[in-house]
Amino acid sequence: MTKFNETEPQAINLISNGTEITGDVKSSGDIRVDGSLTGTLDTKGKVVIGTTGKVNGEVICKNSEVSGAVEGKISVSQLLILKASSKITGDIATSKLSIEPGAIFSGNCKMSDNNNGGAGKGKEPEKPGK
Repeated sequence: MTKFNETEPQAINLISNGTEITGDVKSSGDIRVDGSLTGTLDTKGKVVIGTTGKVNGEVICKNSEVSGAVEGKISVSQLLILKASSKITGDIATSKLSIEPGAIFSGNCKMSDNNNGGAGKGKEPEKPGK
């Protein structure tokens, strides 16, 4: 008997080595980039950019692990990991950041603890006496 309230695990979308995509990519699942993407990559899941992967544009996701190259803004709502082989040119907005020795990062970084990657403004705290 089929259970209608269960969701099937989502497959990982793959842009393989040798593949070049120009345009925006939007997904609700995880994405791995080993090829080249020029445009915006927007997903509710995790983005993995392999050592041969290159993104020229904006990356918006929940979690990300970068071993390749990114030229553009990265907005990660939770954890961004920059591996030793990564090269980032652009701004980062994230909640948590891990940078391995050897990683190259050139740009600005904005960290926020409200799980929106610094993309929005949190509610201002109430002033005492109000």
